[in-house]
Amino acid sequence: MSREKVTIQDIADSLGLSRNTVSKALNNNPSIPDETRSRVIQKAVEMKYKQFAFFEHEIASAKKSGNIALLTANMPNNSHFGTSLLSGLEQKISSVGFNLSIHMVRENELKSPALPVNFDKSKVDGIVCIELFDENYTEFITSLEIPTLFIDASADLAFSEMKADLLLMENSHSTFRITKRLIDEGVAPIGFIGDYRHCMSFSERWEGFNKAFFTAQIKPHESFCILEEDRYIADYQWLKQQLTSMKKLPSAFVCANDFIAIHVIRILKDLNIRIPEEVMVCGFDNAPESRIIEPHLTTVHIHRSEMGILAAEMLLKRIENPYRPPQVTHVKTTPVFRQSTGHA
Repeated sequence: MSREKVTIQDIADSLGLSRNTVSKALNNNPSIPDETRSRVIQKAVEMKYKQFAFFEHEIASAKKSGNIALLTANMPNNSHFGTSLLSGLEQKISSVGFNLSIHMVRENELKSPALPVNFDKSKVDGIVCIELFDENYTEFITSLEIPTLFIDASADLAFSEMKADLLLMENSHSTFRITKRLIDEGVAPIGFIGDYRHCMSFSERWEGFNKAFFTAQIKPHESFCILEEDRYIADYQWLKQQLTSMKKLPSAFVCANDFIAIHVIRILKDLNIRIPEEVMVCGFDNAPESRIIEPHLTTVHIHRSEMGILAAEMLLKRIENPYRPPQVTHVKTTPVFRQSTGHA
């Protein structure tokens, strides 16, 4: 005997909801919370209710021949945490039948905004964005209504307005721990170097730095901070000029990443300033160079490959269920104390 057709009441009974609520959810009524709508649609797929009966077949087909597009304005180099992350991401999506295509977003495309010329949205099942921190372009990508995951994002992104998933390393607490340890050891004054407006991760690191001072009930020393745009700070000669022009250097610099911190160490050496005896330096990322530079750099370890696997899992879940509420995930990081702050 063939099974009777699934009804809205069947879905309602299985979820413990009213028939009216289920009907509104299936019709995308804005009065229904996203979480409830997601549960209803997922159950409709499971029970093969009307048009939702085709969803499982479509998802299965996509996993056999689907394509994930990576969008980036700045392809990570070998020392960037994103290189190992992308390796983990690609391995995971390949294991379930997806391909990864890479698309560079040029300056003119960011400003337009426009998709890269080789990007065909009709052949893309999901998007991963890395090193893409333009707020307007972020809105443009999410307007495509393709399942999307941002790995880090614009510092101005409001969680309440998110239309995509977001994956971040834990930034604030690890920077807080490093800064607080320096404060507790009597190191003062301490400066911060990094553009906290550059991306959400830098913003959270700046917050962690300031929180350490708030917790210690002392004011941060902003006169010892360099907070200009990232494109300036990344320029070795420009940064050297800033440090040289300081009337007095702080006892320590907490830097937004290892790239900046290593520049600072080299500049201080050029100025015949001893590290850590005269100035201590901290970074963030635990890049390979942090273990090569002398003295070895105090930094924060990121679980790069594991983040890549998690990124893939988050995007695959989004592809399977586009209606679930956007998710923000932070992955644990660990401070690593080394010689640049006087720790063996």
